[in-house]
Amino acid sequence: MLSATNLGILRGERVLFEGVSLSVAPGEAVVLRGANGAGKTTLLRILAGLTRPEAGHVDRQATHHWIGHREGLKPHETPRAHLKLWAQAWGSDADIDAILGEMGLSRPSEVAARYLSAGQRRRTALARLMLDQRPLWLLDEPFTALDAEGREQLLALVANHRQSGGAVIAAIHGDAGFAASREVTL
Repeated sequence: MLSATNLGILRGERVLFEGVSLSVAPGEAVVLRGANGAGKTTLLRILAGLTRPEAGHVDRQATHHWIGHREGLKPHETPRAHLKLWAQAWGSDADIDAILGEMGLSRPSEVAARYLSAGQRRRTALARLMLDQRPLWLLDEPFTALDAEGREQLLALVANHRQSGGAVIAAIHGDAGFAASREVTL
């Protein structure tokens, strides 16, 4: 689905990372590890095509979802409006009400993002995964701000995605909660 060879990038005059290679195939999960500032988010952005590497090459053979550590919600936007906007942009006819319910967002579905808890904003961002079937998920610290129920929901989504032939590359601090096919440490 994706392979990356000898990736490297600079931040100012500092080498953030170099010589990083990885690949992911259907059903696999790659976990990215490293200290804060090691370059996990930058690596994910390179894999998603959002940042150009100084060295190396990425070969993308599948469409992907990108869920960054920022949720991408406008302060005035409700979870329902956010999901409707993305569904329309992607040409998806997904059942927004069902997705809101599954993600525990039915009650706050009409509440502006500025009033949502951090966990509710995170659930809203993760709900985008359910709008359009894309084989590869690139997730940056996906468990941030989630309560135990939200964590279990995300683990179930990841398990179902992998069982149906999807793949995941995720930057994670602490326990992933799922078996990684391999880990890459920066």
